[in-house]
Amino acid sequence: MKYYFDICGDRDKDDQAFLETVKSLMHDSNSLKSFYGILANLAVLIDSYLEDVSWCGFYLLDEDNLCLGPFQGNIACESIKVGNGVCGTAVKENRTMLIEDVNKFPTHIACDTSSRSEIVSPFYDNKGNIFGVIDWDSPSYYRFTQKDVILIERISQIISLSIKF
Repeated sequence: MKYYFDICGDRDKDDQAFLETVKSLMHDSNSLKSFYGILANLAVLIDSYLEDVSWCGFYLLDEDNLCLGPFQGNIACESIKVGNGVCGTAVKENRTMLIEDVNKFPTHIACDTSSRSEIVSPFYDNKGNIFGVIDWDSPSYYRFTQKDVILIERISQIISLSIKF
């Protein structure tokens, strides 16, 4: 089964159904081990929902480095320094990054040479500190829209609310 919910062809309704599925998948996580398992399942769910995406997954913050977490897609960079690339910049600037053409982003890290556009959003621990980022890449330029910004930020919010350790 490709989807865990009904797709009706209306992007807003589809996103709402998808977010309800994300909420049901996420549950309070009281250890890093259980959180990794949840993120692994979430990466599969996101990959099954999004179209024209070559990579989706998570990087978790460890001091000044983002360390590779669960993902779907090609082999990825294992560590990204805060401030480098789209992911590291999202952490440094504490904001969602929507990059329509990664070749125009000065510090883009080409883990996957087919990546043309990217969207990254931070998520937070129960004290409000950045815990990691959710990252989506596409082989198409201008793939991501403001609707995707809203979607990824809602997913980040759901993830943040589930972290209890």
